Amino acid sequence: MRRIAAAAARKDLADTVNRAAFAGSRVVITRHGKDVAAVVPIADLDLLRRIEDFVDDKAARRALRQGRKTGMMPLAKFKALLAP
Repeated sequence: MRRIAAAAARKDLADTVNRAAFAGSRVVITRHGKDVAAVVPIADLDLLRRIEDFVDDKAARRALRQGRKTGMMPLAKFKALLAP
């Protein structure tokens, strides 16, 4: 994986983007020697989004199961219980 300083990335942005888009390269952008960002192929971003959706879905299903075990109720019903 290629690493370039932010200043160099600004100068060579078109080349950096083309490397990601057409060559599938991942480029890490650094500032003061620390990784701060990355330019990646769109396929990598799509994969990351799908992974995040999977993890979120799994957490939501787990929360629903837990709620069913502990007597979860819809918000509207809960509000009705609190109303005078």
